Amino acid sequence: MKTCVTLAPPLWLAVLRFALGGATLFIVLLLRGRITLPRRSDLPIVFSVGGLQMMAFTALGLVAMQHTDAGRAALLAYTTPLWGTLLAWLFMGQRPGLRRVMALCVGLGGIVLICSPIGMDWTRPGALQANLMLLVAAMCWSVVIVHVRHHKWTSSPLALAPWQMLLATIVLGALAWAKEGPPSHIVWSGELAGLLLFIGPLATSVCFVISCEFGRRVSTFSMSSITLAVPVIGLLASMVFLHEAMTPVLGIGLVFIIAGGVLSAWAARAVPGPAREGARARAGGERPLGLTPNMLGPEL
Repeated sequence: MKTCVTLAPPLWLAVLRFALGGATLFIVLLLRGRITLPRRSDLPIVFSVGGLQMMAFTALGLVAMQHTDAGRAALLAYTTPLWGTLLAWLFMGQRPGLRRVMALCVGLGGIVLICSPIGMDWTRPGALQANLMLLVAAMCWSVVIVHVRHHKWTSSPLALAPWQMLLATIVLGALAWAKEGPPSHIVWSGELAGLLLFIGPLATSVCFVISCEFGRRVSTFSMSSITLAVPVIGLLASMVFLHEAMTPVLGIGLVFIIAGGVLSAWAARAVPGPAREGARARAGGERPLGLTPNMLGPEL
């Protein structure tokens, strides 16, 4: 995505990403004869995932990456465990214990360090706004993680994903046209086409479905902590492919944020067995993770 924003406007890239991803899933479902309109009970999750996780998260991230490094963008955009802990506390009544409060403080300390004047150049045009956009993007995804976990699913994530992507495509298309003008000024090349084929059908179609499917099977804290792999891979990839430097402040911030996520997961596992089972029962049950034929729903 960082490479793409050097080749085309960010909002139109977001439109192309979800148009390609949605088209891929529509074709898959059409070939299997499983295209159905979303049920009324699933409309909240369609608007939640399509509006917040897809549209808001992606648009904010792409715009922000015009003014910041890819490694920093990956690190701040995937601070979801921290905001997930706060949301579960404030809106789901899941009061954090001392260990989770410690995890939250450690992770937030890493964010403060990275976004402080010693961690970034506040005089760089758009730098401060870009970092704020990335944090808002992370908060949007955290809301979706909580919603996915507690939504009463009627259709599977695979059946709903193309409709969510269609929603994101339409709204982002209108926004892109208003902010960036018609897409006729995009200069097409083999490199751009190749990047979009990776970002659309693979990183969007496959990964969003897997994210929702696993998100409804595991706890909010577990799902949030799993996403910590992304900033680690993002930082390493930015160093290898984009030759970005790992500054001491960024490295320390990374350690703090990952430590916060690990402490959060450790705190969740430290809940006594009966209490944890009771929490699962109240949340509607938590299925064990295993390689079963229905892991990604009957459509797959």
